[in-house]
Amino acid sequence: MDLQISVFLLFILFTTGHSLRCYECMPGSCADQTASTCPAGSTSCLSSVTQVRGITSKAMGKSCVPACQSGSINFGYTRTIISCCNTDLCNLQDPPEYNNPNGKKCYTCDEKSCSKTLSCSGDEDRCISATVNADGQSVVVKGCVSKAFCVDTKSIKNTVSISCCEGNLCNGAQSVSQSFLFLSCSLLSYFLLH
Repeated sequence: MDLQISVFLLFILFTTGHSLRCYECMPGSCADQTASTCPAGSTSCLSSVTQVRGITSKAMGKSCVPACQSGSINFGYTRTIISCCNTDLCNLQDPPEYNNPNGKKCYTCDEKSCSKTLSCSGDEDRCISATVNADGQSVVVKGCVSKAFCVDTKSIKNTVSISCCEGNLCNGAQSVSQSFLFLSCSLLSYFLLH
């Protein structure tokens, strides 16, 4: 009986004393990443890279997160790739960048219209279309997205509508008259922090 109690107490000590450890760095270059013990409730390590078209540098980020989905989202002018894992210090490597087109095409927006086409790459197997209220303006963005990012779309703040679809150019061409940078920042922060 005493042996069973001792084993049970040792089990409790080992399971409660072990917290996930992840590499962390502020979004930027991640040249100075540190290994940190995650706070309670964090179950995943995240590693992300964001590339803005026309800019040669990349913004990297690593952190502990409560939940995470691996995948990428591409609006044509910016692309974010997120890699998630759930073992100690598993986010040492940057997420893989898949630059080879996969044959999928979606509409994307610029400041004038949403009629340009975008070649998707990697695991971007869906098209996304979203409308958001930003400072009283209705903003539209479109592009390519991984299936994993289409599952939980209700928690993106200020979203009027967001939808994902399968099939080439299924997110429809539509003109826009407002800047779409407000929504881009909202969507990117959502994907980086969830």
